[in-house]
Amino acid sequence: MAKIIDGKKISAQIKDELKERVEKENLDVTLAVILVGDDPASAVYVGNKKKACEYIGIKSLSYELPADTTEEKLLGLIDELNNRDDVDGILVQLPLPKHLDEDKVIKAISPIKDVDGFHPQSVGALSIGQPGFVSCTPAGIIQLLKRSDVEIDGKECVIIGRSNIVGKPMSLLMLRENATVTVCHSHTKNLEEVAKRADILIVAIGKPLFVDDKFVKEGAVVIDVGIHRKEDGKLCGDVDFEKVEKVASAITPVPGGVGPMTIAMLMNNCIAAKDLK
Repeated sequence: MAKIIDGKKISAQIKDELKERVEKENLDVTLAVILVGDDPASAVYVGNKKKACEYIGIKSLSYELPADTTEEKLLGLIDELNNRDDVDGILVQLPLPKHLDEDKVIKAISPIKDVDGFHPQSVGALSIGQPGFVSCTPAGIIQLLKRSDVEIDGKECVIIGRSNIVGKPMSLLMLRENATVTVCHSHTKNLEEVAKRADILIVAIGKPLFVDDKFVKEGAVVIDVGIHRKEDGKLCGDVDFEKVEKVASAITPVPGGVGPMTIAMLMNNCIAAKDLK
């Protein structure tokens, strides 16, 4: 049976380390969070971010805007926050209502306050190994692996999914850790065979229970980024946990795996904003 990689426990360790640093160095850190509309999942995420800020000692400013907010008004608020010395990080909760241009909104955030790590400058810095913010989910996965004593250097890593939020930055981070990286997507031929080469398999494809034991080499480490709600109300990931657990050496559960790490690394980025200034 596979070892369970406990994201709740590891994220709690990271938050405790950050809390200690804030107290020890008497850091004054402020995160501004903008939520547009009333998407229930987004509201839950924002609530969790506020709780994490409170625990660590980071001030959080909350801007809850109606769903019909104009792009001009949203960009105006971002500009105002960019120019405030007392705001260290700015986060716009995605997805945005359809009439707002996400790309334009992301680009409007100052790169030195881009704690989500989505700005093209942040992505560019990551691609050439320069300092900058790294998007939170991939950064969290690196911490999950390292703090679970998973060797990355020299290992074969297969990533299923090439999104800007997970797949692409994940590939760059694994390269930084000296893994040999293959990125698979909807046009990949013989996906099962390619996935089965992986020592570390990272699945971020957005399809419930898509990856089963046929995709996984005996003894591989499997990281499941997906989260879905089944008809019975229970949560599941992109990986069929029950089948894959039997062949993997270690696996993240859903919930309680990658999810908690995303918020922990967001908090880490907020404090790193002080170092980047």
